[in-house]
Amino acid sequence: MYTTIQDFITDWKEESGNTLKVLSNITDEAKSVKEHENIRSVERLAWHITQTLSELPKNCGLIDIDPLENKDIPSGIAEIVNMYSQQSKNLVEIVKNKWKDKDLTNKIEVYGDVWEARKILSILVKHEIHHRGQMTIIMRLLNLPVPGVYGPSKEEWSNYGAEAQE
Repeated sequence: MYTTIQDFITDWKEESGNTLKVLSNITDEAKSVKEHENIRSVERLAWHITQTLSELPKNCGLIDIDPLENKDIPSGIAEIVNMYSQQSKNLVEIVKNKWKDKDLTNKIEVYGDVWEARKILSILVKHEIHHRGQMTIIMRLLNLPVPGVYGPSKEEWSNYGAEAQE
């Protein structure tokens, strides 16, 4: 868990950049395809990640109004990418302006439980990584290129003069 706001911001900027790489490889043709009745579409996951960036801050008292609450999924993936990017930047500014390092151990009621502020920030990052991973699996099923996040993806190995690892 985080002990400074800057540590969160550093992690968040890296993780949101990785999410933008993944979102940018989704096509409008593939965005709403459901590979299985129990699997969300990539656009639904992308929108869920985006909405969480204002939902959780509202639920923990960082903002008064959730601008994405009850909003329908935008019609194009580019609009989701733009909204995600804006909400990600907003999140950083909100956290930076509302919480200080000393506030990270404050206990806050969220979703019927009590979490420290630093746990809220940690969950935001983990939530992002979790759903981004789901999206990359669905993207593979849809034959969309998957960008490397923590190292080269199958498609990127050739950039290093190597064969893709199985």
